[in-house]
Amino acid sequence: MTNQTTVEQYLELQPEPAHTMLVTLRALIRGLVPEAVETISYGIPTFKWKGKNLIHIAGYKNHIGLYPGSGAISHFENELKGYNTSKGAVQFPLSAPMPNDLIIRIVKFCIEQSEKKALKKTTKTKDL
Repeated sequence: MTNQTTVEQYLELQPEPAHTMLVTLRALIRGLVPEAVETISYGIPTFKWKGKNLIHIAGYKNHIGLYPGSGAISHFENELKGYNTSKGAVQFPLSAPMPNDLIIRIVKFCIEQSEKKALKKTTKTKDL
């Protein structure tokens, strides 16, 4: 894939059915985190929230990649058993419907974890 500079460019270049699934996934995330800033990071669409990477998405030949980080993959391990996962990513096959309810819970978990990290950092700074 060539280097796209916007999320729109990235999505436009995706073949079906990856394109439609990514557009749906993007809308789902935007609905949950409307204040997130969309950018391209690591060559894929990224949602930044409060200045930090929150979650990444990507399209591939046979699947959609969701990159919520290792904490989310570990937390949802039992619910992700039917999917290919790695330390910080999950693959949703193009041949099956996306598990929107699970994705919503994963995104909400990422928001909670981000809030906890920010609070911990703020508390640590005040203690100094």
